[in-house]
Amino acid sequence: MVGKYIKESKVINDAFETDYINLSTSEKLSESGKAGILKLVRLGQIQLKVIASLFKKDYDLCYVTLTASGPGFYKDIAIILILKLFRTKIIYHFHNKGVDSAGKSYINNLLYKFVFHKVFSIILSECLYYDIAHYASAKNVFFCANGIPENKLALNTGNSDLESRGVSRLLFLGNMMEEKGVFVLLKACKILNEMSLPFECHFVGSWADVLPTDFKNRITDYGLNNIVFTHGAKYDLDKQRFFVESDVFIFPSFYHYESFPLVVIEALQYQLPVISCPEGGIADMVKDGVNGFLVPQRDEEVLADKIKILIEDPELRIRMGIAGRKRYETLFKLETFETSMKDILTEAILRSPGS
Repeated sequence: MVGKYIKESKVINDAFETDYINLSTSEKLSESGKAGILKLVRLGQIQLKVIASLFKKDYDLCYVTLTASGPGFYKDIAIILILKLFRTKIIYHFHNKGVDSAGKSYINNLLYKFVFHKVFSIILSECLYYDIAHYASAKNVFFCANGIPENKLALNTGNSDLESRGVSRLLFLGNMMEEKGVFVLLKACKILNEMSLPFECHFVGSWADVLPTDFKNRITDYGLNNIVFTHGAKYDLDKQRFFVESDVFIFPSFYHYESFPLVVIEALQYQLPVISCPEGGIADMVKDGVNGFLVPQRDEEVLADKIKILIEDPELRIRMGIAGRKRYETLFKLETFETSMKDILTEAILRSPGS
């Protein structure tokens, strides 16, 4: 199973003769993370497809988007066992993390030793290597940052109505989860409002473990009813308009499984300075003091201080936004990702992984 950007990549598919098998046992989003007889049946069907493919053809390399931990990991092991029985060269691609913490379990520790033995791995950032370092030799690991296609809307040109009133527009975009830092940002907004700073803060995203009523009650309790706004989930052009109309992107996540959030790349793409935390691979996207600020997790005081700097210094916002856009163009464009993946897969085919 591969992501959309690989399966539809002309660069990759022109370079290799490829066969794809969808390893997902969930047919609907509502089935994700849940067990069931139907999912076991689908897993059996997938295993039969894999076995049939391996009997028909001798593959140079098998690419697997491996789930780092949890139920999905155990499902993936059923496929990996077949691949190893057929002595197929394997390369994993991790889009998440959790190996380091899950490996503290005796059973998981044994399973990871089996899974990582004589295979290649692709991870999204050098900052994430610690998560698999206990099991994966550095010589078997490749680094390839995610890339996204160019946006459909014009770059951020500012919001003329807000600019005329001297108001800065802050944006959070992500699932409304406590570990994504939504309450931390809300407390920072309270601090900024007490300083009488001119700003608006917009929260865009699906409601998760944070309930709409609880969040909106806190907005009222903090006296932010005319300053903080929630919009629910937005997609495609509706989502992109929030980037275009904002001045600063804020993502104060302390989510344990945060890996390489695409939403931060989107903010860089739209020439926004970013304030975030050094969780997962975010430090590869945001260079402190260059295209934004990295702040300690769960620290609303420091977060408010950095937001204040950008509210009061429009020229700094512009410079950081331009630096972020350059970082996107250099490292995170879809074309860069496709070329890197092609080169990694080519190298993995040509050499053998060590122990």
